[in-house]
Amino acid sequence: MVLYVLSYCLYHIIERFQVLYKRKPVVMVGKPTNIHDDQEVWAFEQTGEVFTSYESYLQRADFYRQKWFICEITGHSGLSYFDAFQSEVNHLMDRVFEEFKHDFYPGENVIVTYPDGNRSSGVLREKSKLPELRRPDDTVERPALVQYFVCLNHRPDLPEVVDPSRLTRERKTFTKQRLRSFLKKTIDHEAWSGAPWCIKPKIAEQYHISGEVPQHLTYENQMLQRKMNLALKKNNEFEGQLMSFHPTLPPLKPKGAKTKRWSQDVARLTDEYQRALAVNPELSRLSQANQQQHMEQFLKDSNGFTLLNGFLPLAAKGQPKPPPPPPPPKWPIEDLELTPIQNKPTRPALKFLSVDTPACEHVSDEPSNGLLMRSVGPLLETWDTLNVYCEVYQLDSFTFDDYMEALQLTDDTYQCQLLVEIHCAVLKKLVNDVNDKNGQIQVSLPESNSPPSEDSSLAEDSTVPSPTPEPEVKPSGRTTRSSLAKSEAAELRNAQKSPSGDVKMHCAREMEQSTRSYDWKARLRKRDFGEGKWVYIIVGLLYQLSSDPRRRKGCDEVLCKLAPPDQEATIETAISQYPLMDINTRVKILEILCMLSLETKAIRDYMEDCNNNMTDFRKERIDMQRKRKAAMEDLRVLHEERKALRPESRTASPILELEELNDSKMAVDTEDEIEAETGGDDPMDTEDEEPHQGRSLRRANDRATQRKQRLEEEKLKKERALAEKAKKPSKQEKQYEKVLKKIEEAKAQIREYEEEVLVIENDLREADCPRTRVLGKDRFWNRYYWFERNAMPYGGLPDSSTAFAGYANGRLWVQGPDEMERSGFIELCVAENRQYHNAFRMTVPERKMIEEGETHVFDAWQWGYYHEPDQLDQLIAWLDTHGVREAKLRKELQAQRDKIATYMIKRKEFLESSEDKKSENGEPTSRVSTRTKSYVDPATVRRCFAWKNLTAERENGHIHSEARPSANTRKQAKGAKKVVEEESRQTRATNRQGKPLTRQGTRYTF
Repeated sequence: MVLYVLSYCLYHIIERFQVLYKRKPVVMVGKPTNIHDDQEVWAFEQTGEVFTSYESYLQRADFYRQKWFICEITGHSGLSYFDAFQSEVNHLMDRVFEEFKHDFYPGENVIVTYPDGNRSSGVLREKSKLPELRRPDDTVERPALVQYFVCLNHRPDLPEVVDPSRLTRERKTFTKQRLRSFLKKTIDHEAWSGAPWCIKPKIAEQYHISGEVPQHLTYENQMLQRKMNLALKKNNEFEGQLMSFHPTLPPLKPKGAKTKRWSQDVARLTDEYQRALAVNPELSRLSQANQQQHMEQFLKDSNGFTLLNGFLPLAAKGQPKPPPPPPPPKWPIEDLELTPIQNKPTRPALKFLSVDTPACEHVSDEPSNGLLMRSVGPLLETWDTLNVYCEVYQLDSFTFDDYMEALQLTDDTYQCQLLVEIHCAVLKKLVNDVNDKNGQIQVSLPESNSPPSEDSSLAEDSTVPSPTPEPEVKPSGRTTRSSLAKSEAAELRNAQKSPSGDVKMHCAREMEQSTRSYDWKARLRKRDFGEGKWVYIIVGLLYQLSSDPRRRKGCDEVLCKLAPPDQEATIETAISQYPLMDINTRVKILEILCMLSLETKAIRDYMEDCNNNMTDFRKERIDMQRKRKAAMEDLRVLHEERKALRPESRTASPILELEELNDSKMAVDTEDEIEAETGGDDPMDTEDEEPHQGRSLRRANDRATQRKQRLEEEKLKKERALAEKAKKPSKQEKQYEKVLKKIEEAKAQIREYEEEVLVIENDLREADCPRTRVLGKDRFWNRYYWFERNAMPYGGLPDSSTAFAGYANGRLWVQGPDEMERSGFIELCVAENRQYHNAFRMTVPERKMIEEGETHVFDAWQWGYYHEPDQLDQLIAWLDTHGVREAKLRKELQAQRDKIATYMIKRKEFLESSEDKKSENGEPTSRVSTRTKSYVDPATVRRCFAWKNLTAERENGHIHSEARPSANTRKQAKGAKKVVEEESRQTRATNRQGKPLTRQGTRYTF
């Protein structure tokens, strides 16, 4: 039965009437543009209107609650909009109920009533309908007949033929309440006046009903029809003024429905036409063909269709039905399936950090740094890791520009605290202090080929036996000078070969053996980093890691520069070689150290704590959002109370102003009348002149003076009344003022909740440290990163030594597609390339070269960046929202646009100011005079020298590269640390568990 009801609504009640306001259709408010998915809006379900402002929503709700609306169907007036809308739905419900009240369908549970009054229940199995039969003289031979075959419950095998008059439904099976609920859930309409009822897509798909709106009921045709009707009203004259009205075409009936009513309508119209012929004798003299033409014109509908046997013709006889138009594409779709747009602006040009750029014709933006493209990715990864986990490493945050500048240093390398502290801080996490669990190693290392030292054996249970001395090889013959020279050359060749027989690449083995009694592990346990000895620890670590075949290649590349085979295998050699290394090798060292440190228990525990904090933050955010929702409801109630208590003086204030204007106007008019009556002269001022001898009205001046005095008295009374009201507010006004005050308090409370939600969301962002989140991908699978997006403050730690810079990275980075994406979506096979070329007249690589402009990144090892807000805006404009990937990327970039642009500008201003300080007067600005020479502050020469590890000084009493202080110094530092912790604990905001509300322990402005 559901299918029949829906079909009836679709084909019969599809034309929806309107709710009228002052006998005119209600004009709906258009939907606002540029609404984000996470933006809060207010909407009316009945009209589909959406508002972004709560005040405008309340104003519209007040308009709809006014009792000035009319239901066009029932004619009921004095209703609110929602009551009129409900009346419209009720009318639809009544029509459907009356149509199906005495009609039954197979599968229904029915009750059969017998002539003796007995009743039996059963299931309707079949319905038989016989049409009406007429004789040639148009008399009824057999009326239309409907019969039902019912299987009774007590005898289901013997169906019984039953008339409709004997069938009823069970109580509460088919009621108006159920029907109303059913119609509300299954049909809907668009938000324009006169929109037809349509079946919801989900229901239409379930019951296989076409939800396509007939062409004559679409919005465009309805607007056109209204214009045509207006034109017909103006020119509503047939030849001979046949009729002065146009009949309305009855709606269609589904297949198999009764046609008696439509035949009666046609017969009625025919009779009216015959009566018109009888009234107008001129028409009776027309020929039979002309009469038939007039008859067809009379039976025409206002839409231009002609009734054929009471129905609209669906298609011309003998002509095929035109194919339906192709359905519009459902956006968004695959980005590379979008048709390329000719002469569209290309993507803004990328900047490159490396010396070697992907495009041969493009020159690097920083050609003097020596950085290769293969090192850009590890450089960004290590900077991000050190800043995200800076609390674990006990490091101050630092900018990407300072980090890169420190890695490029060749002079004063060991004087740069940033460079030294980074290496020492990461190394300390790999092996515990000698007093902490006996110096336990925190990472898994492969077995070393060299024997361990005595100090390293303290932390290892295994003991290594002493090596067995090799027997001396006796000379086979007489020793001569030539034989000695040959033996020395052979020994030199053997020394340059590794034990496996390969060519010797470095002397790290010999360097390790020379310090067997105090190897790198023992030195690391005792935190012996002074005078560059941390470089030797790196040599020993990399040499042991080279035993792993997966890491051998990368470790050997570094060791061949730190421990060259042609130099002496000593610690001093390694220390002297580090300043000579280029930035690419240094990045490789930090990449290996950071990857090792991520395996330590300290990093894993930190990640777990962040995940727990994120769970707490989410719960707090839900709680705050719930409170805000309750406050919004209280505000709505207060607004209703405010409107109920609004005094007349508040609402009538514009009217008072108008009355004052009218009073002044009346006074002016009275003066004009007086002047007109007295001839324009005041009689009191004309004593010396002769009186006017002409005819005048008696007591005219007295009447004018009285009117003027009366107006002035009324004006004074009104002013006094207003002054009294201002001095003594009424009880209603007092209540109104209290409500206004409560409204302001409620708004302030809502603002507090919103600010608290923003703070919690920022805490969630900073605690999200397990991975670096990508902003999105464009049509060519390029990835876009803004590293400040998660797991760190936007401008770095606020208590960092370089917090005055105001930014952390200040760039939007672009990475090329990985190997799978490049081979699967860009570099297609021959057949797929041919198919794509036939569709778009170009291949995917050709499209990439055209649409990306001058600069490109072709694989995941290649990186570019944007550092100007204008470039960011051009990139957002270049993205196409009809594509799946670019729609998400554009949405994310628009949400983060202001933040990204802000820190781009801060980076530019900081770099320009630092360059100005360097170039001012051609010398550094800060000098300290000593007895022997003038001391130049390194921070004025290079920015990276301004960085100090204040975090380690606060927590440890010394930086990582310095030796451990004495016992007295440690006690003093420990006491100072306790004082600082107590002060911070008193001022720091914490959650219910007593933990800081942010990852760094403080809240930041954003």
